[in-house]
Amino acid sequence: MNSAAQTFTQFPLSAAMHAALRGAGYHTPTPIQAATIAPALAGRDVVGAAQTGTGKTAAFVIPIVERLRSTAGAERRDMALILAPTRELAEQIHGWTERLGSGLRTALVVGGVAYGPQTSALRARPSIIVATPGRLVDHLQRGTIQLAHVRIVVLDEADRMLDMGFKPQLDRIMRTLPPGRQTLLFSATLPPDLGALARMHLRDPVRVAVGPQALPPARAAQDVYLVDSDQKTPLLLSVVGENAGNMLVFARTKHRTDRLTRTLRDAGHTVQRLHSNRSQAQRREALDGFRRGRYRILIATDIAARGIDVADIRRVINYDLPQTAEDYVHRVGRTARAEADGHASSFAAPAERAQLHAIERHIGTPLPRRTHAAHAARPPLRRGSPAHSPGAAAGSAAVPPAIASQMPRPNSSGVRHAAKARPRRPHSRRS
Repeated sequence: MNSAAQTFTQFPLSAAMHAALRGAGYHTPTPIQAATIAPALAGRDVVGAAQTGTGKTAAFVIPIVERLRSTAGAERRDMALILAPTRELAEQIHGWTERLGSGLRTALVVGGVAYGPQTSALRARPSIIVATPGRLVDHLQRGTIQLAHVRIVVLDEADRMLDMGFKPQLDRIMRTLPPGRQTLLFSATLPPDLGALARMHLRDPVRVAVGPQALPPARAAQDVYLVDSDQKTPLLLSVVGENAGNMLVFARTKHRTDRLTRTLRDAGHTVQRLHSNRSQAQRREALDGFRRGRYRILIATDIAARGIDVADIRRVINYDLPQTAEDYVHRVGRTARAEADGHASSFAAPAERAQLHAIERHIGTPLPRRTHAAHAARPPLRRGSPAHSPGAAAGSAAVPPAIASQMPRPNSSGVRHAAKARPRRPHSRRS
């Protein structure tokens, strides 16, 4: 492998691939591309680990396209299968297979859309299938897909697929594949259960780890606001109103995502939401609108943490802290991509202090504490204090009028009631 490759001309690529790379604006391979393209072209199994936004997709699409193009005659039925955890990521990968693999028939197999068009695309014998595990297993059960001709299989964001509970589907799919296949496994982190998956399904793989693992991008400035739960929405409105550029906001639940979208829209912002209860057409429209600037703000659940590939996201806001430090890394990784600068702000309520400390231990440094006019005059309340109970008054600290207009209105007794906490739902595996 040539981890020091400075241009793509150092790889044995076809003229068509060089032209496609130039058309895509690719001139210099990223470290993960430089380290993995050569062994993948040679037919070796590969385990590649690198931070988000480092070019992992092209690192496997380039060798897949070149290897499939090299076959001739009857062997042209050889196929590649690419598995991804979410519909959004699968769609983005599919777009790159079309962009770099001109002349090769492709098929996208994801949930949330009708089976009919997918079945028709599969009958056309595509060279490359990009799929989410759940919908692919559905097609296997229906008998509408055959994997006997799969020559190359890619598990992209494999750690995320395990986090989402897809191991049974992955095991079933891998058992269906021919034993002589080439397997490429790419991930942002390498947890122990991922090593077990690799040992089960890969043969003497080349292992490549590029850069610090599971850390936020170095060019992403990070900070945290210590704030009570009932002050998060006023704070969000203020931060959004005072900062330019597009923003990606992460919330814990689908209900909260819907509520925040309505609130920001009522405040005059162009905003859309993204979560698993939205249809595939709605999710596609939200991402496309965010990418093209039709929406300045996108509010999403963690389903999008690894599925959004949008250039120049200026700021990521963690309205709710994620459940794991790894998810924090992937959220922050949506900004400061491709050597750009970015900013990630988190809102931490008293009940989220343990999560905050876990994140800080993981990244090895405390996050800078920030204050804002929306809550600077009112220090965060301690859990268990009388004012922290739902029936307590919200306090008399001065709040800017624009923020006060968005706060809960007092009832007849003058008490401002915070929204009741909703029970935590299990992580959705819908794909």
